[in-house]
Amino acid sequence: MANVDQFRSDVRAWLEANCPAEMRQPMTREEDTFWGGRNTTFASQPQRVWFERMRDKGWTVPHWPKEYGGGGLDGEETKILRQEMAAISARLPLVSFGISMLGPALLKYGTEAQKREHLPKIAAGLIRWCQGYSEPNAGSDLASLQTRAEPDGTDFIINGQKIWTSYANYADWIFCLVRTDSAAKKHDGISFILFDMRSPGVSTKPILLISGKSPFCETFFDNVRVPQANVVGQINRGWDVAKYLLQHERAMISGMGERGGNRPLGQVAAGLIGADAGGRLDDSMLRGQIAGFEIDEAALACAAERATDLAKAGQAHPAFSSALKYYGTELNKRRHELLMSAGGIDALEWESERSTEGAAARAWLRTKANSIEGGTSEVMLGIVAKRILDLPGA
Repeated sequence: MANVDQFRSDVRAWLEANCPAEMRQPMTREEDTFWGGRNTTFASQPQRVWFERMRDKGWTVPHWPKEYGGGGLDGEETKILRQEMAAISARLPLVSFGISMLGPALLKYGTEAQKREHLPKIAAGLIRWCQGYSEPNAGSDLASLQTRAEPDGTDFIINGQKIWTSYANYADWIFCLVRTDSAAKKHDGISFILFDMRSPGVSTKPILLISGKSPFCETFFDNVRVPQANVVGQINRGWDVAKYLLQHERAMISGMGERGGNRPLGQVAAGLIGADAGGRLDDSMLRGQIAGFEIDEAALACAAERATDLAKAGQAHPAFSSALKYYGTELNKRRHELLMSAGGIDALEWESERSTEGAAARAWLRTKANSIEGGTSEVMLGIVAKRILDLPGA
């Protein structure tokens, strides 16, 4: 216990000395998130300083082994670091699909050469990744994917199309599901492969959403040559890797239901509407709705922490990430509905300096995709019914 207390004290002191004040403020625009990558730019000098200090400590991925660019912290130490960051509302220094999705899959299924090639670059923010899963006719039924990889010597030649590829137009590399055996059963004959988005034959086309902005793209592969050595796990057994990665993707998406470094919703609403003589939000109905929301928000945070503890103990249920994903995304939609209610007619502004180019309305519309991406809410509920609750007929 003494060592744990000392570690917490040391972490608290280090964060206080090294986290710039600007990096403790709520994020209000897309540029406040640092994604890294070959063509990366920093939104501000404090953002650069914060990232570089955390990178040098190995704390962009504190729980990864040091030989792969991580901090080498154990589960308890990682939890303490995250708690102390939350206590001062410190922003994440680096957000990356490499960290939240590909990294765990490589740690479990990758060869030593693949780990040493890719993990340190992910930890250092040098390569930005995107995910090549969904296709025009393979969304919730992902295993019906048809993007093909035909062997040619020591390479594969890849042809096909992906859709809803988040940030594909900014990504440096892609982790991609391809069909390597067309005669096999649907869930077999699929391989998980990595390749550079600058490879000849790769192209992207952004998809515009109702928010007027979009992170999504269509991604096309036209005779893309990729070394077979880039397959993660066994050829034709990529579904195993895909399922494992989906657990981490759904856990990542569920995190949007947690407040993180943003202000409590009640404070935001009071700033928009005002407070009564007792200092409470001056709208009793909305006040009650926000109170209920913040209770559910706290419950999600507790559930996520419990899931982490169970995972450390080797007792995690592989389908629990689906429950978290469902709850987190539905909660995020509620958050933005309440923000729109608090903002009133002003929240509907679409283009103005006062509204930061309609930030509230665009964010509210964007949340409509939360319950679709990464597995629809209906699919998540089906998984929970079948694999956790074991309901008859599920």
